[in-house]
Amino acid sequence: MFLRLFFLTFSLFIDLYACQGGYTSCIAKVKDSNTIQNNQIQIPLHSKRRLLYTTIKPNAKILKYDPFLSLYLIEDKKPFAYPFDFNMHLQLATAMVSDKSSCEGKISTNQIGLNSLAKYNKPLLLPSILTTSCCTLEGIVTPHGIIQKEYLKHFIDLKKSKYADLGIRVKNKNHLVVITAVDPFFKNNPFKIGDNVVGFDSKRIYKASILMQKILFSQVGVKHTLKIKRGSKYLIFDSITVQRYGGGAISDTFLESQGLYFDNTLTLIKVEKKFAHYGLQKGDRLIQINGKRVKNQKELRQNLEKFKNYASLLFERNGFEFFVNIK
Repeated sequence: MFLRLFFLTFSLFIDLYACQGGYTSCIAKVKDSNTIQNNQIQIPLHSKRRLLYTTIKPNAKILKYDPFLSLYLIEDKKPFAYPFDFNMHLQLATAMVSDKSSCEGKISTNQIGLNSLAKYNKPLLLPSILTTSCCTLEGIVTPHGIIQKEYLKHFIDLKKSKYADLGIRVKNKNHLVVITAVDPFFKNNPFKIGDNVVGFDSKRIYKASILMQKILFSQVGVKHTLKIKRGSKYLIFDSITVQRYGGGAISDTFLESQGLYFDNTLTLIKVEKKFAHYGLQKGDRLIQINGKRVKNQKELRQNLEKFKNYASLLFERNGFEFFVNIK
């Protein structure tokens, strides 16, 4: 009884006075809450839930799963008395915090969608979470970068984890938001590689990170208006969101919408049943697309974008090569 009272009093002290004590109290909170278990991130939240980042399916009651960012929401049978909160307004100093140490720094590049996690200006501390000195949650530190709080909050708040898509991928270049990839399977896709996105729903767009949040967090089936600068001309396009199928921990070749999922060697790791008519199987390896040899997902996507009516894919299975046409 005494130990429990001490623990609760100490936890309250952490929550009330953390902002004044640097990150020492945050380290203690991470440790006392068992946020790091077996090198996995398991963050206690309100309503008897924990947010997990893991590539291994947890042995717990799963409430929700995001396969793109490897996030799980699970039931917490023994909830921590003072769970982590999000601060979605104030931009405070941050640090990567584990149960043993912390490393102060700042986000150097914000997360751009599912494929480009945020970068930090210090070597990544693994495993750890990103917090303010008040111990509010700013992100999860992964081997691939930082999943920022906007994506964590979006996952937690949705009834079912899903993302929307407008058939484009973007990046920042010379203070512009540039389209770097265009989905050929997106119906009547009006965009072109090299287009600059300057407006979204009548609001000016300056950063690729903001644009991708607006697209991904939108509802599927909603019309949006994008203002594009193409060469010296400004164009306005209306486009309706569809469901996103690839990105993050999932391959993002644009063939995912056709039920085909690849690993980094372009070997099929999943074929949706509704696309069984292709005759493809797990383990088939893609060699060529439209007569050009491809070695990775980037090369596959770049060559796939060029097709208009169909794509001719050459696969190899146990030394036997065969073509599949994807419309």
